[in-house]
Amino acid sequence: MKAVVWHGVGDIRLDEVPDPKILEPSDAIVAITRSAICGTDLHLVRGTMPGMVQGTVLGHEAVGVVQDVGPAVRGFAPGDRVVIPSTIGCGTCSYCRAGYYAQCDRANPNGPSAGTCFFGGPEGTGPVDGLQAEYARVPFAMTSLVRIPDEVTDDQAILLSDIFPTAWFGARLAEVGEGDSVLVLGAGVVGQFAIASAKRQGAGRVFVVDRLASRLEKARAQQAEPVNFDEDDPVALVRELTGGIGVDRVIDAVGVDAQRPSSGPAAGKSAEQAAQFEQERVAEAPDSDTWVPGNAPSQAARWAVDAVAKAGTIGVIGVYPPTFDAFPFGAAMNKNLTLHMGNCNHRRYLPELLDLVHTGVVDPLTFVTQHEAPTSAIEAYETFDRREEGWLKTVLDVA
Repeated sequence: MKAVVWHGVGDIRLDEVPDPKILEPSDAIVAITRSAICGTDLHLVRGTMPGMVQGTVLGHEAVGVVQDVGPAVRGFAPGDRVVIPSTIGCGTCSYCRAGYYAQCDRANPNGPSAGTCFFGGPEGTGPVDGLQAEYARVPFAMTSLVRIPDEVTDDQAILLSDIFPTAWFGARLAEVGEGDSVLVLGAGVVGQFAIASAKRQGAGRVFVVDRLASRLEKARAQQAEPVNFDEDDPVALVRELTGGIGVDRVIDAVGVDAQRPSSGPAAGKSAEQAAQFEQERVAEAPDSDTWVPGNAPSQAARWAVDAVAKAGTIGVIGVYPPTFDAFPFGAAMNKNLTLHMGNCNHRRYLPELLDLVHTGVVDPLTFVTQHEAPTSAIEAYETFDRREEGWLKTVLDVA
């Protein structure tokens, strides 16, 4: 079969690889009909999330049709249309039973203390071959598959594999409630769903920070209040628009990859931080183009702490690799802030969100901007990495 395979930092290829086989009684084999490219995949390609194993199939978002099941899989049969949650959980350990599927004790072959297991990730997450392929082996299929109603299309369902649950989880982490003012950092596809999620969870006002006009316009269409950090200092403007208080809740949908402004009203101190960031990168790996995150501050984290009101809450769903060890704890402690973060427990939220799509309350198709054939996957990665205008979410049409 054909699959997008990681060969090294900056080196991914569309390869011919062996078809997956059932290895455990609880496995299923799924013929992929839709996959997608995620910002997390870019971290793996760039090397900002270290530990990738050469030959790993990329991708952690997919829908498809069950082809075969192991003898322990009783609730699914060949021909069933399914969505595959990005994180893998066994469904029976104490963490899964409490809804913390991303911290399953059994899914990660590196052991219970290894943390989240997800498709197409680094060695520390498995590795488990990913979903940007014609077929995929799905462990613990009784938990790791969710049947798609006939009325929901593959294009709608693909956003339920990772993006929508992650954004919903981010609003939950931020403790969004009735009437809250919410700041979403990042207007990519996760940020767009974070806006929708915050509104569904009761937010009164939602601000969103980004620099791409097409993304900010998409946010405005959801009645969010856009802030372009190339034109305004986002912290100063958000405080002004909230009577000097700041927002009640912040959702960081960017993570360590936040772009630091080099000019315009949001520069100054941020530009100094960017220079420090580059100096530390060179000091840590002088002979490498691969950045290993260390003490360089994340602009998103600083904006979150500075823009939220005293005793407010920050929910972090943007990617911060295990090597990242910098956060403005002093400023956060001085404001009595609450910080929640983590990898999404996709399986916990997916059925509820699937129902919102099924009943027409939310239409994920609004946020799909590109369809590509698998043969164009490498070019799609390159364009997505450049953050070109109009590129929000790319779906790979496998079948």
